[in-house]
Amino acid sequence: MYEEHFGLSRCPFSMTPDPELVYMTAGHREALAGLVYTILQRKGFVALVGEAGTGKSTMLSRTLRHLPLNKVVSSVIFNPTLNSSEFMEYMMIDFGLEPVPESKAQRLTKLHTFLLKTHSLGKCAALIVDEAHVLSPVLLEEIRLLSNLELPGEKLLQIVLAGQPELVDLLNQPNLRQLNQRISVRLNIGLLTPTQVTEYIHYRWTKSAQNSPPFSPESYPLIAKYSSGIPRLVNSICDNALMLAFADKSPLVEARHIQTACRDLCLVTPKAAAAAAGNGAPQTAQDTFITPLRVLESYNTEKRSFWPWWGRSAAGHRSERNL
Repeated sequence: MYEEHFGLSRCPFSMTPDPELVYMTAGHREALAGLVYTILQRKGFVALVGEAGTGKSTMLSRTLRHLPLNKVVSSVIFNPTLNSSEFMEYMMIDFGLEPVPESKAQRLTKLHTFLLKTHSLGKCAALIVDEAHVLSPVLLEEIRLLSNLELPGEKLLQIVLAGQPELVDLLNQPNLRQLNQRISVRLNIGLLTPTQVTEYIHYRWTKSAQNSPPFSPESYPLIAKYSSGIPRLVNSICDNALMLAFADKSPLVEARHIQTACRDLCLVTPKAAAAAAGNGAPQTAQDTFITPLRVLESYNTEKRSFWPWWGRSAAGHRSERNL
Protein backbone atom coordinates (compact mmCIF):
# COMPACT_ATOMS: atom_id res chain seq x y z
CA MET A 1 0.00 0.00 0.00
CA TYR A 2 2.77 2.46 0.89
CA GLU A 3 5.61 1.00 -1.18
CA GLU A 4 5.31 3.44 -4.10
CA HIS A 5 4.93 6.42 -1.77
CA PHE A 6 8.27 5.69 -0.08
CA GLY A 7 10.14 4.38 -3.14
CA LEU A 8 10.28 0.76 -2.04
CA SER A 9 10.83 -2.24 -4.26
CA ARG A 10 9.33 -4.56 -1.63
CA CYS A 11 7.99 -4.44 1.90
CA PRO A 12 11.00 -4.14 4.25
CA PHE A 13 9.11 -5.11 7.39
CA SER A 14 7.26 -8.24 6.36
CA MET A 15 6.10 -10.52 9.16
CA THR A 16 7.06 -13.60 7.13
CA PRO A 17 10.59 -14.84 8.00
CA ASP A 18 12.96 -14.04 5.14
CA PRO A 19 16.59 -15.25 5.32
CA GLU A 20 17.54 -12.48 2.87
CA LEU A 21 16.58 -9.80 5.40
CA VAL A 22 18.24 -11.23 8.50
CA TYR A 23 20.06 -8.57 10.50
CA MET A 24 22.98 -10.45 12.00
CA THR A 25 23.97 -9.30 15.47
CA ALA A 26 26.93 -10.92 17.23
CA GLY A 27 24.42 -13.21 18.94
CA HIS A 28 22.88 -14.24 15.62
CA ARG A 29 26.28 -14.94 14.09
CA GLU A 30 27.25 -17.04 17.10
CA ALA A 31 23.98 -18.97 16.89
CA LEU A 32 24.39 -19.58 13.15
CA ALA A 33 27.97 -20.77 13.56
CA GLY A 34 26.97 -22.96 16.49
CA LEU A 35 24.11 -24.62 14.62
CA VAL A 36 26.19 -25.32 11.51
CA TYR A 37 29.12 -26.61 13.59
CA THR A 38 27.08 -28.95 15.82
CA ILE A 39 25.26 -30.49 12.86
CA LEU A 40 28.33 -31.03 10.68
CA GLN A 41 30.41 -32.28 13.61
CA ARG A 42 27.69 -34.73 14.68
CA LYS A 43 27.37 -33.39 18.23
CA GLY A 44 23.93 -34.88 18.79
CA PHE A 45 21.59 -32.50 20.59
CA VAL A 46 21.69 -28.69 20.38
CA ALA A 47 19.21 -26.24 21.90
CA LEU A 48 18.48 -22.79 20.47
CA VAL A 49 16.58 -20.49 22.82
CA GLY A 50 15.17 -17.03 22.24
CA GLU A 51 12.20 -14.88 23.16
CA ALA A 52 9.18 -14.96 20.84
CA GLY A 53 9.82 -12.82 17.78
CA THR A 54 13.62 -12.71 18.02
CA GLY A 55 14.14 -14.62 14.78
CA LYS A 56 14.64 -18.28 15.70
CA SER A 57 12.67 -19.59 12.71
CA THR A 58 14.55 -17.26 10.38
CA MET A 59 17.84 -18.42 11.88
CA LEU A 60 16.89 -22.05 11.27
CA SER A 61 16.10 -21.24 7.63
CA ARG A 62 19.43 -19.46 7.25
CA THR A 63 21.22 -22.43 8.84
CA LEU A 64 19.70 -24.77 6.27
CA ARG A 65 20.95 -22.48 3.50
CA HIS A 66 24.49 -22.63 4.93
CA LEU A 67 24.61 -26.41 5.20
CA PRO A 68 26.11 -28.07 2.11
CA LEU A 69 23.54 -30.03 0.17
CA ASN A 70 26.00 -32.83 -0.48
CA LYS A 71 26.70 -33.24 3.23
CA VAL A 72 23.37 -32.91 5.01
CA VAL A 73 19.83 -34.27 4.67
CA SER A 74 17.23 -32.82 6.99
CA SER A 75 13.73 -33.10 8.32
CA VAL A 76 12.24 -29.84 9.58
CA ILE A 77 9.20 -29.79 11.86
CA PHE A 78 7.69 -26.34 12.35
CA ASN A 79 4.50 -27.50 14.08
CA PRO A 80 5.34 -30.05 16.77
CA THR A 81 1.86 -30.20 18.36
CA LEU A 82 1.62 -33.85 17.42
CA ASN A 83 1.45 -37.12 19.26
CA SER A 84 4.38 -39.50 19.12
CA SER A 85 3.07 -41.48 16.16
CA GLU A 86 2.26 -38.35 14.15
CA PHE A 87 5.65 -36.85 14.93
CA MET A 88 7.45 -39.95 13.69
CA GLU A 89 5.33 -40.01 10.54
CA TYR A 90 5.95 -36.29 9.85
CA MET A 91 9.70 -36.73 10.32
CA MET A 92 9.94 -39.76 8.04
CA ILE A 93 7.88 -38.12 5.29
CA ASP A 94 10.12 -35.06 5.41
CA PHE A 95 13.17 -37.32 5.16
CA GLY A 96 11.58 -38.86 2.08
CA LEU A 97 10.95 -42.24 3.70
CA GLU A 98 7.65 -43.05 2.09
CA PRO A 99 5.57 -45.07 2.39
CA VAL A 100 5.69 -44.86 6.18
CA PRO A 101 5.12 -48.25 7.85
CA GLU A 102 2.17 -48.62 10.19
CA SER A 103 3.95 -50.23 13.14
CA LYS A 104 6.44 -48.39 15.35
CA ALA A 105 8.94 -51.24 15.11
CA GLN A 106 8.91 -51.11 11.31
CA ARG A 107 9.26 -47.32 11.36
CA LEU A 108 12.29 -47.45 13.64
CA THR A 109 13.88 -50.18 11.52
CA LYS A 110 13.34 -48.19 8.32
CA LEU A 111 14.68 -45.01 9.95
CA HIS A 112 17.75 -46.83 11.29
CA THR A 113 18.51 -48.29 7.86
CA PHE A 114 18.18 -44.83 6.31
CA LEU A 115 20.50 -43.26 8.89
CA LEU A 116 23.14 -45.98 8.39
CA LYS A 117 23.00 -45.55 4.61
CA THR A 118 23.22 -41.77 4.96
CA HIS A 119 26.28 -42.16 7.16
CA SER A 120 27.92 -44.60 4.75
CA LEU A 121 27.62 -41.92 2.02
CA GLY A 122 29.49 -39.42 4.18
CA LYS A 123 26.37 -37.41 4.97
CA CYS A 124 24.72 -36.51 8.25
CA ALA A 125 20.98 -36.46 8.99
CA ALA A 126 19.50 -33.57 10.96
CA LEU A 127 16.13 -33.35 12.67
CA ILE A 128 15.18 -29.70 13.33
CA VAL A 129 12.23 -29.00 15.62
CA ASP A 130 10.95 -25.43 15.87
CA GLU A 131 8.60 -24.30 18.67
CA ALA A 132 10.08 -27.08 20.78
CA HIS A 133 8.86 -25.43 24.00
CA VAL A 134 5.35 -26.75 23.24
CA LEU A 135 6.51 -30.37 23.04
CA SER A 136 5.09 -32.68 25.68
CA PRO A 137 7.48 -34.45 28.05
CA VAL A 138 6.33 -37.75 26.52
CA LEU A 139 7.28 -36.63 23.01
CA LEU A 140 10.59 -35.18 24.20
CA GLU A 141 11.42 -38.56 25.68
CA GLU A 142 10.60 -40.20 22.33
CA ILE A 143 12.96 -37.74 20.63
CA ARG A 144 15.66 -38.60 23.16
CA LEU A 145 15.30 -42.27 22.34
CA LEU A 146 15.90 -41.47 18.66
CA SER A 147 19.37 -40.28 19.65
CA ASN A 148 20.16 -43.84 20.69
CA LEU A 149 20.44 -44.67 16.99
CA GLU A 150 24.21 -44.31 16.85
CA LEU A 151 27.54 -45.86 16.00
CA PRO A 152 30.48 -46.14 18.38
CA GLY A 153 31.63 -42.57 18.92
CA GLU A 154 29.19 -41.02 16.45
CA LYS A 155 25.56 -39.94 16.47
CA LEU A 156 23.55 -40.97 13.41
CA LEU A 157 20.90 -38.29 13.95
CA GLN A 158 21.64 -34.66 14.82
CA ILE A 159 18.74 -33.01 16.67
CA VAL A 160 18.09 -29.27 16.98
CA LEU A 161 15.49 -28.09 19.49
CA ALA A 162 14.54 -24.43 19.01
CA GLY A 163 12.09 -22.68 21.29
CA GLN A 164 11.19 -19.88 23.65
CA PRO A 165 12.73 -19.56 27.15
CA GLU A 166 10.07 -21.96 28.45
CA LEU A 167 12.10 -24.69 26.74
CA VAL A 168 14.79 -24.29 29.39
CA ASP A 169 12.26 -24.84 32.19
CA LEU A 170 10.83 -27.81 30.33
CA LEU A 171 14.22 -29.47 29.92
CA ASN A 172 15.03 -28.85 33.58
CA GLN A 173 12.16 -31.05 34.71
CA PRO A 174 13.49 -34.02 36.72
CA ASN A 175 11.80 -36.55 34.42
CA LEU A 176 13.71 -35.11 31.43
CA ARG A 177 17.15 -35.07 33.06
CA GLN A 178 18.47 -37.75 30.66
CA LEU A 179 17.60 -35.54 27.69
CA ASN A 180 18.92 -32.42 29.38
CA GLN A 181 22.26 -34.13 29.99
CA ARG A 182 22.57 -35.02 26.29
CA ILE A 183 22.38 -31.43 25.02
CA SER A 184 25.96 -30.74 24.01
CA VAL A 185 25.56 -27.13 22.86
CA ARG A 186 23.18 -24.42 24.09
CA LEU A 187 22.71 -21.29 21.99
CA ASN A 188 20.80 -18.11 22.74
CA ILE A 189 19.37 -15.25 20.66
CA GLY A 190 19.00 -12.08 22.71
CA LEU A 191 16.95 -8.90 22.33
CA LEU A 192 18.15 -5.97 20.23
CA THR A 193 19.66 -2.98 22.00
CA PRO A 194 18.32 0.51 21.12
CA THR A 195 21.33 1.04 18.87
CA GLN A 196 20.75 -2.30 17.17
CA VAL A 197 17.06 -1.43 16.62
CA THR A 198 18.15 1.61 14.61
CA GLU A 199 20.70 -0.46 12.69
CA TYR A 200 18.06 -3.16 12.10
CA ILE A 201 15.65 -0.66 10.55
CA HIS A 202 18.37 0.84 8.35
CA TYR A 203 19.57 -2.60 7.24
CA ARG A 204 16.12 -3.84 6.19
CA TRP A 205 15.35 -0.54 4.49
CA THR A 206 18.55 -0.52 2.42
CA LYS A 207 17.66 -4.04 1.21
CA SER A 208 14.33 -2.74 -0.08
CA ALA A 209 14.98 0.81 -1.33
CA GLN A 210 17.65 3.13 -2.73
CA ASN A 211 16.76 6.05 -0.48
CA SER A 212 17.31 6.61 3.24
CA PRO A 213 14.76 5.39 5.81
CA PRO A 214 12.03 8.04 6.23
CA PHE A 215 11.98 7.82 10.02
CA SER A 216 12.46 10.98 12.05
CA PRO A 217 15.23 10.98 14.70
CA GLU A 218 12.57 11.05 17.43
CA SER A 219 10.90 7.89 16.15
CA TYR A 220 13.80 5.47 16.71
CA PRO A 221 13.86 5.66 20.55
CA LEU A 222 10.11 5.10 20.60
CA ILE A 223 10.37 2.04 18.37
CA ALA A 224 13.14 0.63 20.57
CA LYS A 225 11.12 1.33 23.72
CA TYR A 226 7.79 -0.16 22.67
CA SER A 227 9.27 -3.12 20.79
CA SER A 228 11.45 -4.10 23.77
CA GLY A 229 14.11 -5.00 21.20
CA ILE A 230 12.01 -7.79 19.64
CA PRO A 231 12.51 -7.78 15.85
CA ARG A 232 8.99 -9.00 15.13
CA LEU A 233 7.51 -6.08 17.07
CA VAL A 234 9.92 -3.68 15.34
CA ASN A 235 8.51 -4.94 12.03
CA SER A 236 4.91 -4.51 13.21
CA ILE A 237 5.49 -0.99 14.49
CA CYS A 238 7.39 0.16 11.41
CA ASP A 239 4.90 -1.41 8.99
CA ASN A 240 1.92 0.22 10.71
CA ALA A 241 3.69 3.56 11.14
CA LEU A 242 4.61 3.67 7.44
CA MET A 243 1.00 3.02 6.52
CA LEU A 244 -0.13 5.85 8.80
CA ALA A 245 2.46 8.24 7.38
CA PHE A 246 1.28 7.32 3.90
CA ALA A 247 -2.31 8.03 4.92
CA ASP A 248 -1.18 11.36 6.34
CA LYS A 249 0.69 12.16 3.09
CA SER A 250 3.76 12.73 5.22
CA PRO A 251 7.26 12.24 3.76
CA LEU A 252 8.49 11.21 7.22
CA VAL A 253 7.39 8.74 9.86
CA GLU A 254 7.07 11.00 12.86
CA ALA A 255 6.77 10.29 16.57
CA ARG A 256 2.98 10.63 16.42
CA HIS A 257 2.82 7.90 13.78
CA ILE A 258 4.84 5.58 16.01
CA GLN A 259 2.60 6.38 18.98
CA THR A 260 -0.53 5.65 16.97
CA ALA A 261 0.90 2.39 15.61
CA CYS A 262 1.88 1.27 19.10
CA ARG A 263 -1.57 2.11 20.42
CA ASP A 264 -3.22 0.15 17.63
CA LEU A 265 -0.94 -2.80 18.40
CA CYS A 266 -1.86 -2.54 22.11
CA LEU A 267 1.75 -1.72 22.99
CA VAL A 268 0.80 1.63 24.55
CA THR A 269 -2.43 3.12 25.87
CA PRO A 270 -3.99 6.21 24.29
CA LYS A 271 -3.39 8.18 27.50
CA ALA A 272 0.29 7.23 27.56
CA ALA A 273 0.63 8.04 23.87
CA ALA A 274 -0.84 11.51 24.37
CA ALA A 275 1.46 12.13 27.35
CA ALA A 276 4.49 11.01 25.35
CA ALA A 277 3.67 13.47 22.60
CA GLY A 278 5.23 16.19 24.77
CA ASN A 279 4.80 19.91 24.27
CA GLY A 280 2.08 20.94 21.90
CA ALA A 281 0.14 17.72 22.37
CA PRO A 282 -3.56 17.84 21.50
CA GLN A 283 -6.11 18.21 24.25
CA THR A 284 -7.35 14.65 23.87
CA ALA A 285 -5.63 11.39 23.06
CA GLN A 286 -8.10 10.81 20.23
CA ASP A 287 -6.78 13.89 18.42
CA THR A 288 -3.28 12.42 18.51
CA PHE A 289 -4.12 9.50 16.27
CA ILE A 290 -4.82 8.93 12.62
CA THR A 291 -7.98 6.91 12.05
CA PRO A 292 -8.07 3.80 9.82
CA LEU A 293 -10.61 5.61 7.64
CA ARG A 294 -7.94 8.11 6.61
CA VAL A 295 -5.76 5.22 5.54
CA LEU A 296 -8.49 3.94 3.24
CA GLU A 297 -9.19 7.42 1.91
CA SER A 298 -5.52 7.82 0.97
CA TYR A 299 -5.49 4.52 -0.90
CA ASN A 300 -6.21 5.60 -4.47
CA THR A 301 -8.38 2.94 -6.08
CA GLU A 302 -6.91 3.74 -9.50
CA LYS A 303 -3.50 2.63 -8.25
CA ARG A 304 -4.72 -0.38 -6.35
CA SER A 305 -2.64 -3.51 -6.69
CA PHE A 306 -2.47 -6.86 -5.03
CA TRP A 307 -0.52 -7.05 -1.80
CA PRO A 308 2.85 -8.55 -2.69
CA TRP A 309 3.57 -11.98 -1.30
CA TRP A 310 7.00 -11.80 0.25
CA GLY A 311 6.98 -15.13 2.05
CA ARG A 312 9.85 -17.40 1.22
CA SER A 313 9.77 -21.01 2.30
CA ALA A 314 12.79 -22.29 4.13
CA ALA A 315 15.35 -23.87 1.88
CA GLY A 316 14.97 -27.20 3.60
CA HIS A 317 17.15 -30.09 2.59
CA ARG A 318 15.41 -33.24 1.59
CA SER A 319 16.95 -36.64 1.34
CA GLU A 320 17.67 -38.03 -2.05
CA ARG A 321 15.13 -40.74 -2.80
CA ASN A 322 17.78 -43.10 -4.18
CA LEU A 323 20.21 -43.05 -1.28
